[in-house]
Amino acid sequence: MIQSAQTTSHGLLIDLDGVIYQVDRMIAGALETLAWIRDQSIPHLFVTNTTSRSRASLLQKFETFGFYPGIDELMTPIVAAIDHLQQQRMRRIAVFVTPDAAQEFADFEIVATQSMTAVDAVVIGDLGKLWDYQRLNDAFRLLMQEPRPQLIALGMTRYWRGEDGLLLDVAPFVSALENAAACSACVVGKPAASFFEASLARLRVSADRCFMIGDDIAADIGAAQDCGIRGIQVKTGKFREADLNGRIEPFALLDSVADLPAWWARKVFRAS
Repeated sequence: MIQSAQTTSHGLLIDLDGVIYQVDRMIAGALETLAWIRDQSIPHLFVTNTTSRSRASLLQKFETFGFYPGIDELMTPIVAAIDHLQQQRMRRIAVFVTPDAAQEFADFEIVATQSMTAVDAVVIGDLGKLWDYQRLNDAFRLLMQEPRPQLIALGMTRYWRGEDGLLLDVAPFVSALENAAACSACVVGKPAASFFEASLARLRVSADRCFMIGDDIAADIGAAQDCGIRGIQVKTGKFREADLNGRIEPFALLDSVADLPAWWARKVFRAS
């Protein structure tokens, strides 16, 4: 069970893609709900497993939606990875992320992914269509170097919903590397407990007074509830009715984030 500093307020961890926006448009009613959250002074963080963009780039994208969070309101796997690398004093790394996302690692020594230079860690994010056999094999070869580096996964989300349908995310590529290199990844994004722990610490809200709003029944809802955080499943994004047939039972089920204020009022969960 996650422990964290407590306040008298309830808090919210809010997934972005599939909850607040879908690809390049806001979910209907999301902006109104975000305004309500601010008006109610509810402690919150936007937690996302997006690893294809830097936080600065995400903020620029959000501005086109009329959505203006502060950079400190964004909790991403890259932020968690940087904290982990610094804590473990790992300096030389290979990163398999987009050029935009790679900018977040500017304080580290980044080696070319095609080189056979020994590294402290191999960081794997969402490369989307940039993945090919050569890139995956480059990561494998780096992992087989001595001394063996740590494999760091920026999340273990299996897939997400794009404009043209479901798309593979980070987990399938990490799993392939774990299998080939006979190693276990250190997961720093959802559904890792450490990601939720770091998020709660930033909010200064205990797990039993926090809610996770997400569209992913496993990485959002199940993972949060395993940590003592109550999960609010929304029926937008990647949600499918079949998701409700498994072992995970959300604390609450909403058609969309637009329904949050009314639900909050009924349950008398008021920030204070």
